[in-house]
Formats: sequence, C-alpha cells, structure tokens
Amino acid sequence: MRKFLRKITHSDFFAFNLRNRDLWVAAQAAKVPSGARVLDIGAGSAPYRALFSHCNYRTQDFIALNSDQLRDGRYGQIDIVCDAKEIPVANESFDVVLCTEVLEHHPEPITLIFEFARILGNDGVLLLTAPLGSGIHQEPYHYYGGYTPYWYGRFLSEAGFSDITIEANEGSFRHYAQESIRFMQMARPFSLGMPLVCELAWLPFWLLLLPVLAGLIPFVAKLLDRFDQEKRFTVGYHVRALKRTSGAAA
Repeated sequence: MRKFLRKITHSDFFAFNLRNRDLWVAAQAAKVPSGARVLDIGAGSAPYRALFSHCNYRTQDFIALNSDQLRDGRYGQIDIVCDAKEIPVANESFDVVLCTEVLEHHPEPITLIFEFARILGNDGVLLLTAPLGSGIHQEPYHYYGGYTPYWYGRFLSEAGFSDITIEANEGSFRHYAQESIRFMQMARPFSLGMPLVCELAWLPFWLLLLPVLAGLIPFVAKLLDRFDQEKRFTVGYHVRALKRTSGAAA
C-alpha cells in the first residue's frame, strides 16, 4: 500500500481526478477488516488489488475493451467474467463491493445498484465512484454523462442502502481548470487538420495561451476551489453506502 500511495501522491499536478479517487479508495480499503470478502466490479486492470491484499479480493469484468482503453494497458486477473447486472454468485456473497467509474458504461445502471445490494451481506459496504460529467470514452460502451447526488440518494435508498455518504471530487473551479487544460491539449498546433498556413498562424496564439490556460488558471483554480460551497460542476462523486437487510436493526 505504501508504494501505491507514494505513486499517486507524486502523480501529475493536473491529474487530480484520478489521484483523488485513488486516495479515497485507499482510505476506504484501510477501513476494511482483514479477511473481508471484496468484489471489485468492472475491475479492468485491477489497480486496487494491492490495497485489498489483506482481504479475500476478487474481480469482475466483461473484458470487452481494447488494451488502449484500459488504465494500465491490459486487463488484470479477472475472476468473474460476466455482465455486471447478473453476477453468478449467491445472495450475500460479499462484505464489500467496489465499483469505480463503471456506471456510465452500463446501459442499466439502476439494475446494477440492485445487483450490488443482492450480493452484499447485511452491513455490507458499497464503495462507488462515477463522473458527474465526462467526455465520451471507452466507446462504444459509454451511455450516460454522469450521476448527481440525488440519483445516488434515490436509487441507493430504494435498493436498501443507508448511511449514504456522497463526497464531491473537488469543486467547480477544479472542473473548469481540467477543461482549460483539455482545450490546450485538443487545440495543439499541427494536430487539428487545418491547412498548413492556418496551423502556422495559430501556433503563436497557442503558445501565448499555454502558460495561462494550462498553468495559471489551474493554479488559481486550485487555490479558489476550497471556497466553492456548492460544487455544482464537480468531475464526479465518491460514494459509500451501507447495505441493511430488511428488518435488521438500524
């Protein structure tokens, strides 16, 4: 775990989305008791395996993505290959379900929430992350733009979850900074397919904007973000919820 934390702590200043998510998962994993049964749904390259080394950690995925669509360029060891809406395990098979950045890639995300509840035992913990807004990625398996706190509150409650904690992954200013950097990446000279004369004309303007849009704005946004109370344009949410069996003591 120390190696994992050291790696993400020293990650790119601008990669706050992934860095924060990794830190959140690490913090949650540290709370899981030794020997707990953990299922990582949509695990992909299974980047969190080391964090759950003290647990009975298993993975699920449908393994249909190309290598260049995966975080580490390849799938990790996948124990259960299936559609996440119908996982071939008995009811209450797990103590913890981890599902990071998967909901937007499944055509039936509400069904997934109920499946998570089915396979979790009483007092089981759901650790869930998904974007509020993101560009199309991992196509053609990208069906939804994102999920709000109201979505989590409604459907997690309907599925029998309680003690729902929803944390924004930074605020609006950091979101704006991310898009500012994205603009500079997308607008790189000689990558737009414009006529050469247009590319040459654009080059000095791009160089002029570079330190502002990819440097100054992200820096100022980081300073201002702590004052954003509403966080209406956050990149996504980190969600923890507790499964309660019907009739169990609260």
